[in-house]
Formats: sequence, C-alpha cells, structure tokens
Amino acid sequence: MEPDIPGFIGFEFTDGDITHTVYRRGTGRAVLLMHELPGMTPACIEYAHELAQMFAVYMPLLFGKPYDNNDVKFLPHICISKEFAALSNGGGGTLVGWLRALGRKALQDCGGPGIGAIGMCLTGNFAIALMADETVLAPVASQPALPITAAVPVLRAVMPGARAALGLTPEQLAAAKQRAAQGVPLMCLRFSNDRISPAERFDALRTTFGTAFRPFLRHSTKGIDSSRDNPYGLKQNAHSVLTGEYNSDPPDNPMRQARDAVREFLKERLG
Repeated sequence: MEPDIPGFIGFEFTDGDITHTVYRRGTGRAVLLMHELPGMTPACIEYAHELAQMFAVYMPLLFGKPYDNNDVKFLPHICISKEFAALSNGGGGTLVGWLRALGRKALQDCGGPGIGAIGMCLTGNFAIALMADETVLAPVASQPALPITAAVPVLRAVMPGARAALGLTPEQLAAAKQRAAQGVPLMCLRFSNDRISPAERFDALRTTFGTAFRPFLRHSTKGIDSSRDNPYGLKQNAHSVLTGEYNSDPPDNPMRQARDAVREFLKERLG
C-alpha cells in the first residue's frame, strides 16, 4: 500500500493482472481523475481536493508515489510500459481496460447516470478511449500527449502522422465516435503553443468528433494563448492546463476559467 494522502482513503484495485492503488475523497457523482507524466504531483492532488468539494473523486496512482514530480525519472518506464503503449500511434495500452473497470466500480459505489473521466497529458487520450464505455458521460481530455513520439523530432521522422494521431485503437475510436453520435460530448483543453500535445491532434479531434467536440475556448481553434507576449504571462511551452500551470491570481485567468468550465461540464452531464 502506498503512503496515505491526507483527506483521502486509499485502497487497492485489481482487474485482470493489473493492480494499482486508488485514492478516494468526496461524495456525490463519481469522477475519475488520472494524473499525468510527472506523477501524482502536489498540483494534481490539490486539484483532486478541489473537485472533491462537489464530487466523489477516484484518483488512481499509475506510477511512482504520491507527491512525485519527475518526468525524467518516469519517462523510460512509460516508453516501454504495455499499460500505456506510449509510442504507438494506434494506442493499445492495457491500462484502458483497468480504468474502465475502475469506472464501473465508482459508478456502483456512487450511483447516478454515469461518471466523469478527466485525463491529462499521458492519460488525456485515455479519457477519449473511455468514451467507449457506457458508464462515462463526461470525458475531459486535457493536453492529450499520446503518442509521445509527436514531441520528439527524430521519432516523428520515422513515425509519420504522430502529431495528429489520437493514440486509440480502431475499435476504441469507432466506439467513441458512436457514443459521440449518441450525444456524449468530449471536452478538450490545451495551450496554443504546446508541442507535447500538438495543434494537429486538436484539429484531428475536432474533425473526428464534430459537434461533440467541446473545446474549453469556443472562440479559439488552437487553445489557450501561450504564444510569445501572450496576455497571461504564460511561457511558450506551457503544457498542464489544470495542474502545473494553474494559478488563482488573477481570479479570471484562463486556467481558473478552465477548471470552472470542467466543473460545470461535470455538473451538466452528471446531474
């Protein structure tokens, strides 16, 4: 069992041959919060605390330990992990099935019409894949980063199409599109100059899901402005919309607005 996170209840969850610790806090409709590459960072845990004021948050520890924040340390593991299939344009990571089972447990625990699923960076694509499951009514893909070859020029040269790839198997993509056609929207977030989650991927999501594609900024085709001399003081390589780049000063900054938009999306979809 991993170390405790104050305010959360930790438990082991197993499905098939995959076992991870899951941290839960809050009451109400269930929301699955999947951490990103640096690990289950303090910023991610802070966001989970905020969400738990309104929802029952299930936060699985996918690698490392709570409060880790080291992308260099975990990147080699991610690259070879069958759970993530991080180098494949066509997805295929085994973790999606485990997350689907965890989502079903969360729905059974909490009740309601369905659950929310928030993925960020490496797990952003998993939120899209989870659309295929009937339990997921509110998928949120923040800066989806798979396949990670899109961010490495040398690898892009030998794996064409990585920048627009969605990191889903054909079966997952077809099922997600079918759910979208049935009225399940997909909220998406990114910074305009983010090379880890390229603009081509955002465009591919818009084309693939049509009217079901719901960007945080409806007036922007590329995301939150992180270009040179942007009005928010963001660095050009800003990446983590909901966690790493988050600040609450001033209160109307786009990262605060993004969190608010996600909260309202969850409320709208989950009741």
